Amino acid sequence: MALEVRSRSILRFGVFEVDVRAGELRKQGVRIKLQEQPFHVLTVLLQRPGEVVTREELRSQNWPADTFVDFDNSLNTAINKLREALEDSADNPRFIETLPRRGYRFIAPVTGADGTARGTAIGVSVAAPPRSRKIVATVAVVLLTAGLAGGLLWRVRQGRRLTEKDTIVLGDFANSTGDAVFDGTLREGLSVELEQSPFLSLLSEEGIHQTLRMMGRPANARLTPEIAREVCQRTSSAAALDGSIALIGTRYNLILKAVSCASGDSLASTEVQASDKSHVLDALGKAASEMRSKLGESLSILQKYNTPLEQATTPSLQALQAYSLGLQSWNETDAVTALPFFQRATQLDTNFAMAYWALGWTYAAGIGESSLAAENLRKAHELSGSVSEREKLIIEGDYHLAVSGDLEKARRTCVLGAKTYPREAIFHVNLGELSIALGQLETGLREHLEGLRLAPYSSLHHRYVIFSYLSLNRVEDAVATAEETHAKGLDSNLAPILYEIAFYRNDTAGMARQAASAAGKPGEEDFLLELQADTAAYFGHLGQAREFSRQAMGSAERAGKKETATSYHVVSALREALFSNTGKARQAVIGRGHWAGYDIDYGFALALAYASELDRARVLAEDLNKRFPEDTVVQFNYLPTLRAKIALLRSNPQQALDAVGAAAPYELGLPAFSFYNWPNLYPVYVRGEAYLAAHKGSEAAAEFQKILDHRGIVLNEPIGALAHLQLGRAYAMEGDTAKSRAAYQDFVTLWKDADPDIPILKQAKAEYAKLQ
Repeated sequence: MALEVRSRSILRFGVFEVDVRAGELRKQGVRIKLQEQPFHVLTVLLQRPGEVVTREELRSQNWPADTFVDFDNSLNTAINKLREALEDSADNPRFIETLPRRGYRFIAPVTGADGTARGTAIGVSVAAPPRSRKIVATVAVVLLTAGLAGGLLWRVRQGRRLTEKDTIVLGDFANSTGDAVFDGTLREGLSVELEQSPFLSLLSEEGIHQTLRMMGRPANARLTPEIAREVCQRTSSAAALDGSIALIGTRYNLILKAVSCASGDSLASTEVQASDKSHVLDALGKAASEMRSKLGESLSILQKYNTPLEQATTPSLQALQAYSLGLQSWNETDAVTALPFFQRATQLDTNFAMAYWALGWTYAAGIGESSLAAENLRKAHELSGSVSEREKLIIEGDYHLAVSGDLEKARRTCVLGAKTYPREAIFHVNLGELSIALGQLETGLREHLEGLRLAPYSSLHHRYVIFSYLSLNRVEDAVATAEETHAKGLDSNLAPILYEIAFYRNDTAGMARQAASAAGKPGEEDFLLELQADTAAYFGHLGQAREFSRQAMGSAERAGKKETATSYHVVSALREALFSNTGKARQAVIGRGHWAGYDIDYGFALALAYASELDRARVLAEDLNKRFPEDTVVQFNYLPTLRAKIALLRSNPQQALDAVGAAAPYELGLPAFSFYNWPNLYPVYVRGEAYLAAHKGSEAAAEFQKILDHRGIVLNEPIGALAHLQLGRAYAMEGDTAKSRAAYQDFVTLWKDADPDIPILKQAKAEYAKLQ
């Protein structure tokens, strides 16, 4: 009897087989993925092969009368998906024939598992005696009943499971214990547990906050089940998940519930108990694992990516609470306000790897302290052996990006992370950053676009995309993305990049507008002041540049950004040296010691080299080599440039060319891992100088023209202006007077209102006069 029932539920046609009870379509034994509605349409058609099934009949059997959907579009979509799964064609159908304005007909022969025909295909007419007709009718009723029962079973089973394309909105925990330590803490713990899953995907905090603002609610509004479901619906997510904790006697009762955002129906729920407060996180981890399974995650994935919560985070509720408050503070305000929470988390649990990671990036992104950032990221890396696979990949990638500097190891880690967690934006964003640092600008843009696709509510990711477009001279794309960012209300930190776009477009009013927008804003004002300093220097207004830099340093120091202030100082010193103000450059770097941040030491060394301080520049270069032996940027951008400049001071241009040759594959890179990327294109500039020293004017001209051709990279750096002068010198060396005059004229025009006492301007005017 069991075999007979199974036979009735198996229908075959061509190379396909439908198991009505299991809700599966198979091709030569291999399961074909097919959504619920297309599958049910198929089962109805298979019950009546050769017959016309009207659209109204399909509606009554698959879309209940109280279902509010666009039926015509839904049916058309179901039929299209069905044809796609069957590799069928509407124009030349093998299985499903469309009868315009009437319905559909299944035209292929259909058999049961035992090989008997199930109905009559189109074009075949078989007469049956009355008794046979009764048998056929009875069998049809049995099959239809089995099909409907199987379909309902399939609908129930599948309705409780998500797919790898679905997104979950994580609501807040209802805490009736009266103990505030659980507020926010349990939600963060659940988030960590669910994010281990390559299958599930949580709506980002940025997405939640943006949606709440669109709903007219505060960004930090409590995510009650009702609000979470509305957020879920507005973001086209599949499910809302919330939890509760209650104290019953001495035991803690935890409940997790997942509901369908569309219908509000329950998808899954689980309940666990903890014997006491110290076991709550362990119980939460178990509940989360059960929920992952009930929502559709396979056992093999669950077993592979299921680090216990206390191991993935911390056994300390207080430490997890501090960490949670830090993340919340960063999302709602900025990194600086998050700092004390992360510090507190590491004090409460000195083995809390992700708290050290967060602390490291707070120092890096919020305060600009690379030494403290490296110290904490190194600590996170040392403790990462016990964390979840996702967090391990994040920590390792960031360690190689910001501490060891080995960008090839960072790339491998991020590629693995992107493959393991294909819906996680951070790995693509990191791949974008390191690609751009290495001069692979198109690859960097592609990765940043993917990061933005995966995290469309992130203001930071929008900035990366805009920055990438500008680096490629695709300024109109940069503007379009900026306008889109503004329309989404995500442009709170765009003033610096908008200033640089305005500079690229020679939009003086736009630059002034962006500078004014940042005035008086701690943490933002200093950057815009320094950009104004660079612009002033680009046009030869060196006195104004000094004043803007002085203000920028003061603003950064007031904001607690000591290292950032020093970077402005070093750029100011380098600017003086490039303009042949060697005395001021030397004075600026007197008494400066070594910094943990290699960008600053590189800037000081380069300023010393341009100020003809050969020995001091060489000592700094050797120190960089010893301290950063694995760092890709140091070894293949900064050191080749320094060694080449030192060789030029020794009047050895060929040695300089040999040295800077190592930078050739990476010379278009933006190496500073910062939106203030002042060291760009120096390998190209120094190579051009080396060719001039070697009396190879044509080769020198090609290098300086390269700088002018990459305006989106060099922007308002001083070498962007000086490249015109150097190009004039290169053409003069080649005897091309016309091109030389034109290049000199471009420089003189740029500096028409320049401070008259700048040494390099005096040299340029004297050289230009000889060409007249």
